[in-house]
Amino acid sequence: LASPSAVDLIKDAQAQAIIGPPTSAEAEFVARIGDHARVPVISYSATSPTLTPVQTPFFVRTAANDSFQTAPVAAVLGAFSWRAAVVVYEDTPYGTGILPALSDALQGVGTKIMDRTAVPSDADDARLDAVLYHFMAMPTRVFVVHMLYPLAARLFRRAKKAGMMSQEYVWVATDGVGSFMDRLSPEDVDAMQGVVSLQPYVQLTDAAKNFSARLMARSRRENPADGGVADSTLMRLWSYDTAWAIAAAVETARVPSPAFQTPGGTTALTDLDRLGVSATGTALLKAVLATTFEGIAGKFKMVDGQLQLPAYEVVNIIGRGARTVGFWTPEFGITQDLNPNSAKALRQILWPGEPWSAPKGWTVSPNGRMLLVAVPAKNGFKQFVDVSQNSTTGEEKITGYCIDVFDEVMKNLPYPVSYRYVPQNVSLDSYDKLVDLVRDQKFDLVVGDVTVTASRMAEVDFTMPFTESGWSMVVAAQEDTGSNMWVFVRPLSTGLWLASLGFFCFTGFVVWVIEHRINPEFRGTPCQQFGLIFYFAFSTLTFSHREKLQSNLSRFIVIMWVFVVLILTSSYTASLTSMLTVQKLLPTVTDVRELRRNGHYIGYQEGSFIESSLQKMGFDQSRMRKYNSSKGYADALSRGSAKGGVAAVFDEIPYLKLFLSEYCKDYMMVGPIYKTVGLSFVSVPEGFSNDGGRVAGYTDAGGRREDVQGREGVVRGAGCVPATEQRRGRPVVRPKIQELWGDIPLNRPGLRPHAARLPRHLRHPRAQRAPGSRGHRRLRVRERAAVEAACVAAAL
Repeated sequence: LASPSAVDLIKDAQAQAIIGPPTSAEAEFVARIGDHARVPVISYSATSPTLTPVQTPFFVRTAANDSFQTAPVAAVLGAFSWRAAVVVYEDTPYGTGILPALSDALQGVGTKIMDRTAVPSDADDARLDAVLYHFMAMPTRVFVVHMLYPLAARLFRRAKKAGMMSQEYVWVATDGVGSFMDRLSPEDVDAMQGVVSLQPYVQLTDAAKNFSARLMARSRRENPADGGVADSTLMRLWSYDTAWAIAAAVETARVPSPAFQTPGGTTALTDLDRLGVSATGTALLKAVLATTFEGIAGKFKMVDGQLQLPAYEVVNIIGRGARTVGFWTPEFGITQDLNPNSAKALRQILWPGEPWSAPKGWTVSPNGRMLLVAVPAKNGFKQFVDVSQNSTTGEEKITGYCIDVFDEVMKNLPYPVSYRYVPQNVSLDSYDKLVDLVRDQKFDLVVGDVTVTASRMAEVDFTMPFTESGWSMVVAAQEDTGSNMWVFVRPLSTGLWLASLGFFCFTGFVVWVIEHRINPEFRGTPCQQFGLIFYFAFSTLTFSHREKLQSNLSRFIVIMWVFVVLILTSSYTASLTSMLTVQKLLPTVTDVRELRRNGHYIGYQEGSFIESSLQKMGFDQSRMRKYNSSKGYADALSRGSAKGGVAAVFDEIPYLKLFLSEYCKDYMMVGPIYKTVGLSFVSVPEGFSNDGGRVAGYTDAGGRREDVQGREGVVRGAGCVPATEQRRGRPVVRPKIQELWGDIPLNRPGLRPHAARLPRHLRHPRAQRAPGSRGHRRLRVRERAAVEAACVAAAL
């Protein structure tokens, strides 16, 4: 009926603006008529998000868009950590329009919509009972209701009769209930006890109270039989502000008398085609959108053709009405008062059944069945999954790191789930067959060391990974037997060596410039002074300079330079000591291409996806061997490719770390790390991949995973740390004479001719005199002199 009325208003009365209609479904048709005739259509009650000024530019909403209240609804659920909810809505444009925004808002606080149920606005009691009985069979006990108050009142009446307004149930309603509390009968309010609802916040100013009083007086005068109205609702306040805004816009735009341009020709066949186009509609629309004033419902301001609200009020229906328990604002979220310093929580809420404590939001479903969980029966790496059997009772016992993580995940789900582990031997051939069991709906889940791959994700769903990703290779390690006589220059970089040499010379030159005019020790022939510059600077390296300085400035420079030399020599000594004493290991193989080029045998874990990945990399199937335990890896690597073993073992990072934690002395991980998603749980039931994955991620990032990991020793091992992480546990290796050869001054090329001139008894210790003889005493004196000379040469 709204569309013909709008056509008549434009065609016969030449209306320049239309207020209404009341519902979103009617407003959608009238808005399109207004666009066609360029007549602004202003609605104070059509709140569906499907009506947007983008699609219908001449539609103006002087009410709140329903999508605005999805954030406070989600905030209420998030405040009580409810992770699952059921949405029941009116099957009209008003009800369906909110769903996309509501889904996004709930997802933002970690709440999953377990079910969406549409209820026709004219549904009878039998239809409502069927919906409610369907809800009772679900484990979720949190319900979000988005309906207008007539249908919502009937739904809550039937819910009370079905026993669903009791303890453990949570009902959160949108403003379709909270904004119309004055229109509900006492019986309706009694059926809604404990419901939490929303309503746009409007401050009851003196103008609003005066308007309510005048409205009731006029209603009693014009309709004495009705007894007047109870109180002014928010819609009435918005309708008054809407009429005021249009009147103000007409005056601002100085709109003349109605003027419509009728279409030319005689081809118009319908009333809509015969409508003219308003000559003043565009100017009036711009004036309405720009109108701003303090109305009785608060500040009237349009943004993108819609009224902006400052806050929402959260109310709890108890007794004969509703009690405010908090507020929600875009800036601060949920607060107890409209104060930035107010507590970030809701006040005490009386829930259905009158419990003061918040319900947990779920219960054990009477129709719930036990989930079948497939577990791989492994021959090795039992730290991840271990299937053992009691020899006396025959009962199977399933343990391991993956099992502990999954049990922890299930404990932290927002609802209880019953499950049973069933070991499967198909994983020995390929884990793909284990995943196929879920795809074929023979099992609900797979719990174990299953890696996420692209081919598997095309068949089933996965939770978030709970281990680090990637795969690489492990090879045998060998000691570095090579030596280098120039090892003593390695502790410092070339740049540092050159910089140090430059500063040595520069420091000596500066001291000479300051001292040679006042200090006789710094004078002499040019050759003597040049030699003194270098001698003084380099003597500071061993703090053996004996020249007496007379200038305070030169003393200060020397003090600073000696401090720098102290740091330099300490760093050099520490680095050189580390190089000479720490055992150096080298991998036997460093590159995957070397393995392919030399035709080495390689190993991998049986049942792993790495087999196909290695074949794609160009490895021959005949040169690949599979193993199933850390002991098998160690035996194959120790024998090598030429003696029936392998040159390298490829596996995922968690397995390689476990292997290195057990055999850390002779093997190391080398080569690039090929990225994968990691180990995860395989799932098909709707909701578990989200809920279980989120909890698995929490377990992965928090302390719970560390507790499980430390209990099983999966990654770190027990008392054995790989050589790649810290110094090896073997005894310290003493420096070899070849490595120290370059540090011996007499072995330097420039000093070898001088060493040849030394007496034979100094070059050959065996040529000594008899102890106690005079020649022996002279020999000891000459030896001491030679040693001192060697020390001076080393310093130079």
